[in-house]
Amino acid sequence: MIEEMRLRDLGVIAEATLPIGSGFTAITGETGAGKTMVVTGLGLLLGQRADSGAVRAGAPQASVDGTWIVPERGPVVDRVREAGGDVESIGSGLAELLVGRSLSSEGRSRATVGGRAAPATVLADLADHLVVVHGQSDQLRLRTAAAQREALDRFGGAPVDSALQQYRVAYERVRELGRELTMLTDDRDARMREAEELRVALAEIERVEPQPGEDAELSLRAERLANAEELRSAAATAHELLSGELDAPDVGMLLAEARRALERGHDPALDDLAAQVADLGYRSADLAQSIAGYLADLDETGPHELAAVEDRRAVLGGLIRAHGSLDAAIELLQTGSARLAELDDDGARIERLTSERDAAASALDERAAALTAARSEAAARLGDAVTEELHALAMPDAHVVVAVTPGAESATGRDDVAILLAPHIGADPRPVAKSASGGELSRVMLAIEVVIASVDPVPTFVFDEVDAGIGGAAAIEVGRRLARLARSSQVIAVTHLAQVAAFANNHLSVVKANDGSVTASDVRRLDGADREAEMARLLSGMPDSAAALSHARELLMLGSKAA
Repeated sequence: MIEEMRLRDLGVIAEATLPIGSGFTAITGETGAGKTMVVTGLGLLLGQRADSGAVRAGAPQASVDGTWIVPERGPVVDRVREAGGDVESIGSGLAELLVGRSLSSEGRSRATVGGRAAPATVLADLADHLVVVHGQSDQLRLRTAAAQREALDRFGGAPVDSALQQYRVAYERVRELGRELTMLTDDRDARMREAEELRVALAEIERVEPQPGEDAELSLRAERLANAEELRSAAATAHELLSGELDAPDVGMLLAEARRALERGHDPALDDLAAQVADLGYRSADLAQSIAGYLADLDETGPHELAAVEDRRAVLGGLIRAHGSLDAAIELLQTGSARLAELDDDGARIERLTSERDAAASALDERAAALTAARSEAAARLGDAVTEELHALAMPDAHVVVAVTPGAESATGRDDVAILLAPHIGADPRPVAKSASGGELSRVMLAIEVVIASVDPVPTFVFDEVDAGIGGAAAIEVGRRLARLARSSQVIAVTHLAQVAAFANNHLSVVKANDGSVTASDVRRLDGADREAEMARLLSGMPDSAAALSHARELLMLGSKAA
């Protein structure tokens, strides 16, 4: 609930603090005093659109600050902390949440949530968990089928909610299967082409049997074969120099002479060097033998091998051009079979999916029927309960019917819901917006809220002149019902009727003062004689009238008994 709200430079209100608290708070005041600014300020705290025209004339900006009492755990606190703010624990599982909104005369708006700046959308998110606002324009909500269905579903409680959730699961399953079937059937030609192309590609890769890195190895082999004569000449020259096949002495003989010369020196240091020379001799012999082998290998190859290597490279090049790289072709060979099996299975998949969709559609029919049955049962109870409330709200002959009829299939079911009103005996039930006057529409809306709140309480209700168009006994019953609603929820009502204000446990008055140049308003909490005088003013326009004061005391006594 909202504990306190502070307004500054909003409309005609220069500065005011509204102590609200639990129960039923009535807000009254003279026409033009700024009662509606209280609702406007609350709307700003709830993330509603900011209008710079609400800034008090001559002021640079307007501001609204509110203190809410919220559960210490739950979606409200979670959203506040997600936005970077926090709450202050006050014990008993409750916490204090500070929110604020400022609006400049140029139209700029800023919001704070839990001590941190935040987008106004965060306030709107919190509003979904905190309050329901009803102004005269909000009565139009009853004219939409969606709003009437939502009202019925709220009243239906767990049975309707459970049936609706099961229906939505079945509904999404049917849509999912339908999308998959549509994809398969609409893309059938493309998938057939893909399968044929994939089959040809896999057959070609299997025929070639490429090996990882084969293209690089063949490239090196081709380069060697293309330069075979130069390589043979170089190797032959090296072999002759090492083996002594030329006229010059071979390396081995020279190294042997060098070793013997060192060994004749009879010096341990020379012995070590002689050993190293001997090793060089052995190594030179090994080198000569290796070069001879290389020459023998070159002799065994010829133009025919080069041609074979180039042919293989050409075949691999075709795969590389088709797939981007040899590795990609090899990978396709490893993974393409599964994709081809999937594509070739389209006919069987369509058959399986069709069977699954038909079964899911049957399940959806069952869920839709169960949802309709749950709504129909709740509709009968809601119609009876609202009818009973309307009888108590000075509409003794009114009868409400909540009709659940077949409608277009959607995520919310297959039902159209309409709240129908027969305002008097003999009248046919018609859509409430067409059969109810402004005052009757206000009472129908209030009756619905009172009934629904008995099974699905809302933390805070705000009513802006919900009593418009009514008076007398009907107004007394509106006040009585607001007081009843306040037993389970916080109720704030802007009213011009003493019969309604009498039932409030907290009465605030917006008072207009004029110093001759500037008109401003303040908000005062009324008790005792001050409240009696305000009630008398509401009744007769004369706060000092003895008759009006007597009537005011009578109403206040009636209100206190109801509390």
